[in-house]
Amino acid sequence: MASNVKKILSGNKTKFHELLQAQIGHEFSASQQYIALAVWFDNEDLPRLASHFYKQSLEERNHAMMIVKFLMDNDIAVTIPGTETPINEFRSPRDLVDLALRQEQQVTDQIVALAKAAREEGDYIGEQFLQWFLKEQVEEVSSMKTLLTVMDRADGNMFYVETFLTRETVGDEGADPHAPAAAGGAL
Repeated sequence: MASNVKKILSGNKTKFHELLQAQIGHEFSASQQYIALAVWFDNEDLPRLASHFYKQSLEERNHAMMIVKFLMDNDIAVTIPGTETPINEFRSPRDLVDLALRQEQQVTDQIVALAKAAREEGDYIGEQFLQWFLKEQVEEVSSMKTLLTVMDRADGNMFYVETFLTRETVGDEGADPHAPAAAGGAL
């Protein structure tokens, strides 16, 4: 029996499982940060930007719940962690999107570390589970880079950004039939 399976059966979590547990908190923290961004844009009467980040918040919540379901389906105890306090004060709308891009880049690094840990431990099921997340992070970083580029080109005129988001689909390609199931169902 592989040592990874022995650890799971004996109730010991592997490094990979510990990192997955931490990732639940990272995903919930990202969700909270996106709510803070959405509320800021809502307060500034920028409804398309607000809507974009409200949706991003739900997406991050769903990612956390996908990890929860994966752990439960593999008989690994799950603890729901607290979240980091989101940043709520910003100087300009660009700062919000820049923060979102940096956050997505950080999450990408975390998902890559998870994939490396799964591979190093010979956890092929865990490695396969993460393939969707790796693909998702490419899309997430790309869409935030696009939004930041549009903001820079708008040169402070947020109506251009709002019009862009009304006209274009940024980061929302609809439901992915290959996405892992979320505990309690995706919202």
